[in-house]
Amino acid sequence: MSGVYGPADEQESIATIHAAIDAGINLIDTGDFYGMGHNEMLIGRAIKGHRDKVLLSVKFGALRGPDGSWGGYDARPLAIKNFLAYTLTRLGVDHIDTYRPARLDPNVPIEETAGAIAKLIEAGYVRYLGLSEMSADTVRRAHSVCPVSDLQIEYAVITRSPEKKIFPALKELGIGVTAYGVLSRGLLSSSRPQGGSDVRNHFPRFADANAAQNRTVVESLRQLAVERNITPAQLAISWVLAKDNSIVPVIGARTRRQLAEALKSLEVRLSSLEMERIEALVPAVGGTRYDERQMRILDSER
Repeated sequence: MSGVYGPADEQESIATIHAAIDAGINLIDTGDFYGMGHNEMLIGRAIKGHRDKVLLSVKFGALRGPDGSWGGYDARPLAIKNFLAYTLTRLGVDHIDTYRPARLDPNVPIEETAGAIAKLIEAGYVRYLGLSEMSADTVRRAHSVCPVSDLQIEYAVITRSPEKKIFPALKELGIGVTAYGVLSRGLLSSSRPQGGSDVRNHFPRFADANAAQNRTVVESLRQLAVERNITPAQLAISWVLAKDNSIVPVIGARTRRQLAEALKSLEVRLSSLEMERIEALVPAVGGTRYDERQMRILDSER
């Protein structure tokens, strides 16, 4: 809703958040660097008078320039307090439910980051520690300092690497998952980049070199969806919902129409046979989920 996927209408964005709350959705996820603070201010306006109905999950640490450029990550304890102070002001609230570093800061031990958030929990400014895109080892180290509520990580029918090491560790520790990218940024619903400001222009899976292979993947899912009289997006969301009840899909709906389509996924029940068919029909997708530079720095990919 704040520029990463191209222009968005603010009134429609707020109406979509209100529709989500009315439908019983109580988790709102954002980052203080989304639109350089724009997204938090937008959400702040949307939840005014509704704070008791929502759980706010906020990522911090990504550094942005005035031109929108990325400048790395900062998870020093002093920086965390600074980030949180501005977040509380932009959102117009007195606490954040789940506060999480957006990525691992290579210059700051995760124990220091977790310890800093533990102090903010003690002070009442934060309720829970969350993590994002971190390895099983890093999660264990953070959890030894402060209980980790959940790990946010990309997970979809064509993005299943967390199943190997990360999910088993989370299950052992009793840590939940908020899964983003369940539609692979619109790839599984046949969405395409909208203009030059759309971040997907930089993702390998949307590059021309992988287009033909990925169209085959999408078509396989579309055919299965047709059999069930649902949309490919609903099939993809339903697959994630069916994998484990500790996994909560984060839906990036920007309009009420997209939200309504996503919510119908709750009515879909996939059998074990259908799950097997979905997974068997989806071959290795062309291209990684992020570009080469970002894949190298993702702690979750190590």
